[in-house]
Amino acid sequence: MTTLAKKNILLVEDDPNLGRVLNDFLEMEGFCVTLARDGEEGYDKFSKSKFNICLLDVMLPKKDGFALGKKIRKKDRDIPIIFLTAKSLKEDKLKGFDLGGDDYITKPFDEDELVRRINAVLKRTVTVSDLADLKYKLGNFEYNHVNLTLNINGEESRITQKEGEVLYMLLQSKNNVVRREDILVKVWGENDYFMGRSLDVFITKLRKHLKPDPQLKIENVHGVGFILSDEN
Repeated sequence: MTTLAKKNILLVEDDPNLGRVLNDFLEMEGFCVTLARDGEEGYDKFSKSKFNICLLDVMLPKKDGFALGKKIRKKDRDIPIIFLTAKSLKEDKLKGFDLGGDDYITKPFDEDELVRRINAVLKRTVTVSDLADLKYKLGNFEYNHVNLTLNINGEESRITQKEGEVLYMLLQSKNNVVRREDILVKVWGENDYFMGRSLDVFITKLRKHLKPDPQLKIENVHGVGFILSDEN
């Protein structure tokens, strides 16, 4: 598998002491770090460079981390985002995942744990791009797993990388149950309540993508998992 020698991280953190500590620690771990002090500066730097992952503090001046993450998502829907925050409220975590965040870490956190979480997210997000150019017949759709495109009747739509990874797992076991915990561990890296809520959001999005073919259904097997059924 081909990977970059150094991964470029955009770190947006307004606390000067924590920002400096994280910057130095991550660089010692082999990352190339660009540090921004507020949301507007963070987006300006994101727009001018290419990054492998974004670490966004939630409580930022000028533009908070959630607003910044949403704006980054509009520009690049596949860039991994990890939110850093002193808040541990469930509503904040769910908001982060609903915005497309890949992970959510509550302060104070251990720097070694942060590095492990970064590497876990990066490992998951390079999976699709490293696969061969595979195309699948999915009902009346043709699904290209590398380009993340669904084509039906000459009309093409593109899905996100994480949607593609979930769809790929369902497709590989078409007409059979795929367990929730298996999807969560494979795609999100761990099985917990918040990741599970994020999975439900992505299942809803996939159902909308597949809606043009009424014979395709993603069924919820309560308490167990999901079945991608094809009645064509």
